[in-house]
Amino acid sequence: MILALDIGNTNITIGVYDNKKLLFVSRMATDSSRMEDQYAIELRDILDIYGVSLQDIEGAVISSVVPPLTTFIVRGVKRLTGVQPVCVGPDTKTKVKVKVQQPDMVGADLLVGCVAAADMFHGPTIILDMGTATTLVVLDREKNMLGGCIIPGVGISMDALTRRTAQLPSISLEAPRYAISDNTVDCMRSGIIFGTACMIDGMVERMEEELGEKCHVVATGGLSREIIQHCNHSIHFCDTLLLDGLRTIYEDNKS
Repeated sequence: MILALDIGNTNITIGVYDNKKLLFVSRMATDSSRMEDQYAIELRDILDIYGVSLQDIEGAVISSVVPPLTTFIVRGVKRLTGVQPVCVGPDTKTKVKVKVQQPDMVGADLLVGCVAAADMFHGPTIILDMGTATTLVVLDREKNMLGGCIIPGVGISMDALTRRTAQLPSISLEAPRYAISDNTVDCMRSGIIFGTACMIDGMVERMEEELGEKCHVVATGGLSREIIQHCNHSIHFCDTLLLDGLRTIYEDNKS
């Protein structure tokens, strides 16, 4: 079995694969104050809950956008399972060629998403990841990662809106019935849900225009399932995109 961990700014997503079958997905909070033993204990408990024996873990793979945590978690995984994890970085072997100005600055999560999308689709693809930040990354038909854009995430935007205004309340993010809303809460929901959907449609159109051809679009993370149903473009949702990419990267680098 292969243990896959995606360390994000808000959550650490955990999955275990038996060959290509994903056995479970779990999450724990990203907390820079924890040390390796604390992460090892929590990870051990999660594996135990899902009936996975530590002796069955024969490999591990990690991507991280939180460098201070990476070393702690790598050590925790090695102490817990006895295996040395594959850590996604600029020198990791993948089927995706990174064609940007500073390849060593590309987030591991962006690369992992591209690897998974390259397996899913033939032809140019836009990968939409709605986490702490919202990112759109473009793969051309030769599986070259050309770049993309980074946008403040939905959660960050809502937090800033409510913190910086005296009369706007914290709300749950559910789509209102109409874009032209007649109360404060639904006005906020209209802006964040429909406005974000329009932004995604607009960015996809601009990227396709610059690329000169239509693209597949795949979305993952956070509120993407809620947002993309209000987009005009056809967007495929894959909640396990990054874990699937990590499994592929492990298979390509395990030797």
